[in-house]
Amino acid sequence: MNGRMCIVSRQSLPADQLVRFVADPEGRVVADLKRRLPGRGAHVEARRVVVELAVKRRLLPRALKRELSGVDEVPGELDATLVRSVTGAMAMARKAGQIVTGAAKVDAALRSGKAMASIHASDAAPDGVRKLDGARHAGEQSGRAKPTPTYRLLGSVELGLAFGTENVIHAAVLSGEAGSALLRRFEALRIYRGESPGAEPGPTPGETAPS
Repeated sequence: MNGRMCIVSRQSLPADQLVRFVADPEGRVVADLKRRLPGRGAHVEARRVVVELAVKRRLLPRALKRELSGVDEVPGELDATLVRSVTGAMAMARKAGQIVTGAAKVDAALRSGKAMASIHASDAAPDGVRKLDGARHAGEQSGRAKPTPTYRLLGSVELGLAFGTENVIHAAVLSGEAGSALLRRFEALRIYRGESPGAEPGPTPGETAPS
């Protein structure tokens, strides 16, 4: 993908590692995740710590060459937008039959090698997570499963929204176009928050901002 320059680091990065910001007609800054909105754009590396630096240094108004409103809310609003992207993709994966929920189904998917990734609610009980991690390792050691990432980025209520139920604690993503699209959304959120696959959920942001 064509590179663009991050207005914070002044480094050229692949477009999929950046988020493009534009100003809407009312002068409010908007994250253009699909890179389709008209007008002058400003690119920032798609990590919250970097976006926060762009806000702190008032780089967005300078790059977009106009006064902007709502700049201070940009880091939190972008996080919320990425969460909605994940839950929307999860709903699509559910309709396509490329995600399963419930400890028993997730366990079977991990052991058989059918799972592309496992998902646990950030508020899931440690014992349940530990048992399913054991199933994941068992599948890998048996040779039936390849190493797969684990995500703990959303709470049970947030996960449940995608399924139209009260909450979801454990899920496994299965192979297919919709499943792959969901993993891309999870990766974008993980990178933005500065977390690692399989890491315990931490504060947002989870790392020190670059100088």
